[in-house]
Amino acid sequence: MKKLVQFIFLCSIPLIVPAQSHVADYNVVWDTPSQDSWGSMPAGNGDVGANVWMDENGSLHFYISKTDAWSENARLLKVGKLKLDFEPNPFVGAEQFTQTLELDKGWIRILAINDQDTACLILWVDAHYPVVHIDIQSDAPLTVKVKNDMWRTRKRELKGPELRSAYGLIEAPFRIFVEPDILVSGLDDQLQWYHRNERSVYDRVLTGQDLDGYIEQSRDPLLTRTFGATVFGAGMKTLSSKELVSDIASDHAIDVWVQTTHLRSAEEWKMTCRRGIDSISARSREGLLRDHVSWWQQFWDRHWIYIHSNENADSVYRMTQGYHLQRYISACGGRGAMPIKFNGSIFTVDLVQSVGPFPAGYDADFRNWGGCYWFQNTRLPYWAMLHSGDFECMKPLFTMYFNALDLARYRTRQHYGHEGVGFPETMYFWGTWNLNNYGWERHELSPGISRNMYIRHEWQGGIELIAMMLDYYDFTRHPGFLSDTLIPFTQEILLFYDRHYERDSLGRIIFDPAQALETYWEGTINPMPEISGLHFILPRFIDLENEIADDRFLSLCRRLSQELPDVPIRITGHDTLLVPAEKLGIKNNIENPELYAVFPYRLFGIGKPHLSWAQNSYANRLHKDFFGWQQDAIQAAYLGNSEEAARFVKRNLNTHHEGSRFPAFWGPNYDWIPDQDHGSVNMRALQNMIIQTEGRNIYILPAWPDHWDLEFRVHAPYNTTITGFVRDGEMVKMHVEPQERLKDIIIQKK
Repeated sequence: MKKLVQFIFLCSIPLIVPAQSHVADYNVVWDTPSQDSWGSMPAGNGDVGANVWMDENGSLHFYISKTDAWSENARLLKVGKLKLDFEPNPFVGAEQFTQTLELDKGWIRILAINDQDTACLILWVDAHYPVVHIDIQSDAPLTVKVKNDMWRTRKRELKGPELRSAYGLIEAPFRIFVEPDILVSGLDDQLQWYHRNERSVYDRVLTGQDLDGYIEQSRDPLLTRTFGATVFGAGMKTLSSKELVSDIASDHAIDVWVQTTHLRSAEEWKMTCRRGIDSISARSREGLLRDHVSWWQQFWDRHWIYIHSNENADSVYRMTQGYHLQRYISACGGRGAMPIKFNGSIFTVDLVQSVGPFPAGYDADFRNWGGCYWFQNTRLPYWAMLHSGDFECMKPLFTMYFNALDLARYRTRQHYGHEGVGFPETMYFWGTWNLNNYGWERHELSPGISRNMYIRHEWQGGIELIAMMLDYYDFTRHPGFLSDTLIPFTQEILLFYDRHYERDSLGRIIFDPAQALETYWEGTINPMPEISGLHFILPRFIDLENEIADDRFLSLCRRLSQELPDVPIRITGHDTLLVPAEKLGIKNNIENPELYAVFPYRLFGIGKPHLSWAQNSYANRLHKDFFGWQQDAIQAAYLGNSEEAARFVKRNLNTHHEGSRFPAFWGPNYDWIPDQDHGSVNMRALQNMIIQTEGRNIYILPAWPDHWDLEFRVHAPYNTTITGFVRDGEMVKMHVEPQERLKDIIIQKK
């Protein structure tokens, strides 16, 4: 018992915990085991993830995931699943049982207390290495058996609704097969397995989009990609290629090294694993643990929002908890080789029960809408990372699109015969269209014209990504980002708009053919998202002229800003309304494109001209849904509508998937479980109720309700942080760093 107490004490040492940090108050605590994977807790380090649960028989289960575990069919697969059994088992029938997600430490702790025995298990995904650690201590010595609970054991065909997890290949003129994983045999003290892509759909995807010529000048991003894991630990012995057992002891330390490579052979993958295992083995457990906990405590120290209210205290608590849990989930899946997948991130599990048209029994590799990225969905977790200061988590998104520029330039020349880059709404991570949208059967469509009319002319995602990059630069002033990433990327997007559209008799761009998001199709001219987006970004580049050495780029910005049509409006009686487009085409979806001029393109809002135009437009918006990817909560906050924004956020962050035990596994909504848009929209909305920025101005409490007390630390442009306390609608204390930014603060409430 003494050693166990020492272990728990070590794990509880506060390393960097400011007085204001109360995130541990929002830990998730369960006092009973779970029945199955729908009762799992998430853990992760930004790249490697685990869905963790202990069942009623005292067995520990966890799925292992990685952000770049792409299969031959461009599905994002699980790496695998492990099961741990204990003999004797202190977790069965324990007098006291708790499973706790300890947010401040970034781990899951399972504690079983009995009269004669107390046991503690801690699982943590190392913040600095691709490894899952499991530490076990018990009063009574025990053995641990680790079993590879793999399910990809044979080649099988995807059929029926399950093909939705390979969205992009559903209508392919060939059968879609899942390939088995490979067990490594002949190991004395380890378990090892991997999945290796010996074939790839990459060439077929490019050929299907008339991009055959690009194949020879590129490297297939799927072929030879190999991902898997190695399980090891002191005193472990191999029973078979699927089972490992420990010596009998009171202390156990088991590690799972998770590795993806894109090398010529499986042997090279194994060598990379050996080097990684050696690097981990050379470190002390205490040093790894301290570095891990330090990372998480610094993460929580840089940002917080704690809300308290005497009215509906329980729902306000759950709302605050939901905010921090969504931020935690984004951090768990946001620092890897690939951006966050909107439809489940790295935390999908098997279908214990049916979900919509998808029957129970589908494995954990299933996710509705498959492996491609939808920009409208992908962007939303990243908009929530600016005011939280989670800038490192934004880089994978920027990198994916920047790396796809070369292929996108080639595609634009091939399809449209001009310069520049237009990114489609739905795309594989290497930059081509999703082929279900582009069309396997083209029916005489011209190159570059997708069969799917929902996204046929939707290019505005490139503009929005530039707006996000501009904000990232304003917040961080990161050396080199402007010249090395933002300007080269922006130039390609602006060239596309410059070359792709004709001008009217006054020299203004005519956005035709066009559409307003996925909602207004053929016949739409001069849509709001494109026009408001370009009006939003171009002046910001012109304002940076003293920092930009590229005169040709600045000339392009100035010329295009003069050639833009006005933001489309409609005057009705005494009111002026923003409209989705100058001319509306066929309507087919449920978005409010006119409100893109409020968010993400902040042309209208608090402290800006014509606020009433936007407020009238919001009040008269056609679609008033506010869950999933719907942006109503954010737009309400930007327009100062505090009560409506508060109502939306509180309701959404109190509503999770009814089958999931974890309170921040939202969905499926429009996408899948856990839905990454639902929580992220409400994160951004809560932030904008507290802070809005434009240029050097910082508006504090622009949409904060009087009946919620508040403690916060948020980030603002020019490396600024604001820490404040609000009581009864009044700011009672505020600290700004650096202090010279205090002059730019405008407190909206008195």
